[in-house]
Amino acid sequence: MADKISTSPWLFQTDPLGFVPTEGVHFAMSTREFRYTAAILRWLLTLDGQRRSYPDPEHPGERKELVVKLLSQDPNNYKDAPTEGIRRVLETVTGEKIARGSVLDTSKIDYIRLSTTVATNALLERKGHRHALLITKGFQDLLLIGNQSRPRIFDLNIRRPSPLYAEVVEVDERVTLFREDGSVGQGYRGPGWDGVGDAEGPGEIVRGVSGEAVRVLKRPDVNVVRQDLARLYAAGYRSLAIVLIHSYTFPDHERQIGTLAREMGFTQVSESSQLLPMIKVVPRGISSTADAYLTPILREYLDGFFKGFDAQLKDGQIESPRVEFMGSDGGLLDLDNFSGLKSILSGPAGGVVGYALTSWDDTRKYPIIGIDVGGTSTDVSRFDGRYEVVYETTTAGVTIQSPQLDINTVAAGGGSCLTFRNGLFLAGPDSAGAEPGPACYKKGGPLAVTDANLLLGRLIPEHFPKIFGKSENEPLDAVASKTAFEELTKKINETQERPFDLDEIVYGFIKVANETMCRPIRALTEARGYSTGQHVLASFGGAGGQHACEIASLLGVKTILIHRYSSILSAYGLALADRAFELQEPSSTFYSTSSRASLLARLDKLTSNVREELARQGFEGDRMVVERMLNMRFEGTDTALMVLPNANDGDGKEDFEAAFKRVYKSEFGFLLETKTIIVDDVKVRGIGKTFDTLGESVYSEVERLERKPIDRSRAASTYSVYFDRIGRVPDTPVFLLDQLNIGDEVAGPAMVIDNTQTIVVVPGAKAVLSSKHLYMTLE
Repeated sequence: MADKISTSPWLFQTDPLGFVPTEGVHFAMSTREFRYTAAILRWLLTLDGQRRSYPDPEHPGERKELVVKLLSQDPNNYKDAPTEGIRRVLETVTGEKIARGSVLDTSKIDYIRLSTTVATNALLERKGHRHALLITKGFQDLLLIGNQSRPRIFDLNIRRPSPLYAEVVEVDERVTLFREDGSVGQGYRGPGWDGVGDAEGPGEIVRGVSGEAVRVLKRPDVNVVRQDLARLYAAGYRSLAIVLIHSYTFPDHERQIGTLAREMGFTQVSESSQLLPMIKVVPRGISSTADAYLTPILREYLDGFFKGFDAQLKDGQIESPRVEFMGSDGGLLDLDNFSGLKSILSGPAGGVVGYALTSWDDTRKYPIIGIDVGGTSTDVSRFDGRYEVVYETTTAGVTIQSPQLDINTVAAGGGSCLTFRNGLFLAGPDSAGAEPGPACYKKGGPLAVTDANLLLGRLIPEHFPKIFGKSENEPLDAVASKTAFEELTKKINETQERPFDLDEIVYGFIKVANETMCRPIRALTEARGYSTGQHVLASFGGAGGQHACEIASLLGVKTILIHRYSSILSAYGLALADRAFELQEPSSTFYSTSSRASLLARLDKLTSNVREELARQGFEGDRMVVERMLNMRFEGTDTALMVLPNANDGDGKEDFEAAFKRVYKSEFGFLLETKTIIVDDVKVRGIGKTFDTLGESVYSEVERLERKPIDRSRAASTYSVYFDRIGRVPDTPVFLLDQLNIGDEVAGPAMVIDNTQTIVVVPGAKAVLSSKHLYMTLE
């Protein structure tokens, strides 16, 4: 079938299956907490943490985009935010009234892409699913003991996070490693030899997946396991995590128990060898319990989501609408491959994809810092041509071993509570959330960063959606914010020799919040040997534009990019994201010229399987990109690095040794030249490309633009805004983004506003409008 292309002024996108129907609505939704509702309508229709496109009936061949923002939680008005957003879009597109809560017809929908923080919130709040852990006999307390790490060694009152599982069942089975190279040879003949086998005791010798020889000391008794499972089932358990010693290389026992559990009616069975076949039983085991803890909650949410649509949405047929989910590593997953473990960073991952693809220039190669200022927190990441991925992270005290984008999070955002304790101004970590929200939401909430921005003039109620108050139809309440701040100011001034005025105190809290947001940026740059000032700052999120200039100034960054859709870039990134599928196998091989051929053969086999899966999903030819990696470490060390060679490494033909030494030296600053290299894992990641090109980069566009300084007379209004050093500017010009032309240059102090974002241009800064971004520079 010939390709049918979906185009817009900013995006040239081909459907993942090779075509875009002439009819059909495309949805990309991010359900990040603390989102509000707004609507924009123009040539490209502008809707939310949700982005949609559909055929333009007035201009055949073109597609409209619709952007709607709505609160992620509003139980008085709707049960599920994404479903409600889609209902509103379908009403707009079809012109028909659709009753709230009715089952939606999906015949007009091509695909839906969704990112969610359901699993993340369940982990943070410890509201996951009750489950049991099945583990090798003798290791009942292994995951409780952990790896002896003490992250808060000087605390006098240590509060260790409780384990995620509710009960432990020991399985009387045992395997042990015999030889690393997988050979048996002469066999064991020393003390303890039974005179029969080749091991130091009874047991069958088999070759593991990693190539190591495995001695099977004891196989599980199926009848005993069945009895244990029956007891758990009778006790109400429906979710299990199975973690057996050395299952990464010998998964047979886990598979056997897992199959039995599913036959007995357990709805969620997380086998560690299937989830993550990597050495190190503690992180592998904790990750499996996290999956058993979170996946049922995620499935319950998704089942509720699917109930809002007809059966066609979930039947998996090629002709049916597709639902795709953002994984923690920045790739899209189908329903079968999406799980709690892979969704920990589903929410913020879309924003990383959005800023990376819209800000990167493959010629200039300016490294980019992405800062997503949301309601509860600020997420920070770095992009330098490839997504930076980590394979072991700790979230809410739980160490998870799973590929995730390297995103640092700090509890400072628009909803962060502002307090004064022990003579200190504090912004966060507590959050007002979406319900009741900050004081200005008129629901009795606490003071928050949003209140501070409102009083400083950085939010203008007239340009904010009227969705607040108990009836959800009132504007922001500046009086409520001012009353609360006046009470706090009185309390603060009682402790000061010189009283501060209201603006000074309010801006003091903003400065504290800005410094808090800078902390994770420095951890990703300066702490790793990168010069922060050499980066470009890509700011997004609902509150990003209000803080971007001041954060850049604190970091020494001179260039700021704010996308037209920066307040919904998590959703916009979903629309740009690629489909991903990866396979991984353990290894236990010394890397050498003799072993290289066998490692490449294993990579070839995995590559073939990955390509076959992507082909099943509808990708073909050059729309498939494959990345082949080895997880390598020096012998005698504990830190393995996942290595992807490039054309400049060694002989340029997948020289993994040269690539490993390059990455290792960059990470640690030295090499262990006398040590041999061990390969722990082989991995292949396949990417199904969903777009062809994003067009000209913002940097080259700005270079050729004829800049036209904009006169104050073109301002839509003026407003009283407070700025650092110069104080309050009563006649700060307010420009509407929709009324600016490409090439217009706004000089600070000023504000640029549309219906989804407010951007503060500080004194000394200049902002040039390009086709996709507001390109800002600081003196």
